[in-house]
Amino acid sequence: MPTPLTDIRNIGPAMAEDLKRAGIPDAESLRRAGPDAAYAAMLRAGSRPHFIAYYVLHMGLQGRPWNDCQGDEKAALRSRFDQIKADSFDPDRSEFERLMNELGVGARR
Repeated sequence: MPTPLTDIRNIGPAMAEDLKRAGIPDAESLRRAGPDAAYAAMLRAGSRPHFIAYYVLHMGLQGRPWNDCQGDEKAALRSRFDQIKADSFDPDRSEFERLMNELGVGARR
């Protein structure tokens, strides 16, 4: 039987729903995908980009408290988050649609 996403540290019901909507149904799938691919899938599925959610996912998969991310590690994750966010929005979509997706009010794919 698959392990619920909420068994991973820092993942609550809301993030679990976002992950499921992105096609990641359980903890095993999340571990296989890794935090970067999982977060990119969440963005493509319509989740609103939010840096804290990204590093919370990273920390949780390492079994660390969400607020354990600091200093150089946090700066490196911020760079990766910015790149994932930039890569996750289709450049062929209109500027208006891109902005709506960044705000979290765009159409879900």
